[in-house]
Amino acid sequence: MIRFAANLSMLFNEVPFLDRFKEARSCGFDGVEFLFPYDYSKAQLKEKLEAENLSQVLFNLPPGNWEKGERGIAGLPGRESEFQHSVEHALEYAEHLGCKRLHVMAGICPEDEQIELCFEVYLNNLAYVCEQASSAGITILIEPINTRSFPGYMLSHQAQARKVIDHLALPNLKLQMDFYHAQIMEGDLTTLIRHQMDYVGHVQIAGVPDRFEPSESEVNYDWIFSELSQTSYDGWTGCEYNPKENTKSSLKWLESAKSYFS
Repeated sequence: MIRFAANLSMLFNEVPFLDRFKEARSCGFDGVEFLFPYDYSKAQLKEKLEAENLSQVLFNLPPGNWEKGERGIAGLPGRESEFQHSVEHALEYAEHLGCKRLHVMAGICPEDEQIELCFEVYLNNLAYVCEQASSAGITILIEPINTRSFPGYMLSHQAQARKVIDHLALPNLKLQMDFYHAQIMEGDLTTLIRHQMDYVGHVQIAGVPDRFEPSESEVNYDWIFSELSQTSYDGWTGCEYNPKENTKSSLKWLESAKSYFS
């Protein structure tokens, strides 16, 4: 059965980050995800998860220098040692928090580098992180991200991600399907659901085009949930959106969405 996870980087931002775990539980969430845990200690985060009986569903590897526009370092030539260190750091957090999914951001190919070289580095780094994560039973996820949000991002289409997964053929490498990004880049979401869910290790949702709640969207999420309920996917669906007004009022869609998977 599909379960919904609150993305604490975006939801419940009316309160400080460490208070958002309690807010998520009070609104009926059983799991949480967020972008990055590294500003907080493993002990702090585990305490919050255990206090609210929440599952840590997903977070990202360190992205490089986010403030300077870096959006992942997996595809950046010359940063391989840094990437390997980031893998070690992320796995320490994941094992401590019981998190079984990590998202590896591809990054933006520098203007002075050839995209072919960046992609070769990306593939090699993905093979490395999958090997390191395997013994801990952790799935590595790759996510196509729209180029309107992240111009120049190296992985932006679903077919591109499927080719990466097929090429590496690693059992713990899966697709993170975010319907917000997929709708912006290509649409045809029903076909994606019907024909590629075997690749998918995690789903995320948000309204399009403004990334508000799913009920504020050009996408018919009732249809999407109905289609998902007919697949074999039984993982988490991350609610990764910016509430139009406040988080609690943005969750009116959630109860009806849960009915598709009861």
